[in-house]
Amino acid sequence: MVDLTREMAELMQGLNRAMGKPSATMGRAILFVSAYDGEGVSTVAREFARTEAAFAKRPVWLVDADLKAQGQLVAMGTEPKRFGPAGPLCAATPDGSAFFAITPPARDRDGHMVPDAKFLVARPFFDGKLWVTRFREQNLTRGQTVKLFPQTTYWQALRQHAQTIVVDVPSIERSDAALKLAPLMDAVVMVVSEPDGDLSARLALKADIEAAGGQFAGMVYNRAREVKRA
Repeated sequence: MVDLTREMAELMQGLNRAMGKPSATMGRAILFVSAYDGEGVSTVAREFARTEAAFAKRPVWLVDADLKAQGQLVAMGTEPKRFGPAGPLCAATPDGSAFFAITPPARDRDGHMVPDAKFLVARPFFDGKLWVTRFREQNLTRGQTVKLFPQTTYWQALRQHAQTIVVDVPSIERSDAALKLAPLMDAVVMVVSEPDGDLSARLALKADIEAAGGQFAGMVYNRAREVKRA
């Protein structure tokens, strides 16, 4: 288990100063990304969502947008003392939309088209204060592919139900998901595992995010501390 509570509380305060506190009626969406794999984006996104949920008046949603490597739901389910027991599976879309498109479209046994949103589920944690999504990749059939679909009402619809939407995407090294989703977010945070490293790659990612129309909010160092279980 790792603990980033102090760092995430500081990040939350910094974002509140820069963006203003979340509206009582319309939530905000914050995307977390890194330049390279292995910098701990999923850990930071999960810890930020947990910290935000501890203070939120409305639910916080953690959207696992790494559609080829889903891990947030499993990770939270293994730490019930930290996140609480998982609640029942529910639909993860408030208006029937999805932020991805499946090609060719899924069909049921009778040949009727199955909405893409049926592939997205969520479970509540933290006494219902924190919800985490999961894409049902195992339900894809041979030959089907999934890609992000930026022209969607999903994010705006979810903002009406969430105080904060935390979006976990793959590193830019592996996917351009961050650049597709950045224009739809209220802020983009870059995760850096070490103060040193390839500064040029991180500056390039910042420039690419801004060129795509994203609002770059800054960088956070992943200083995860191992916590021994009692």
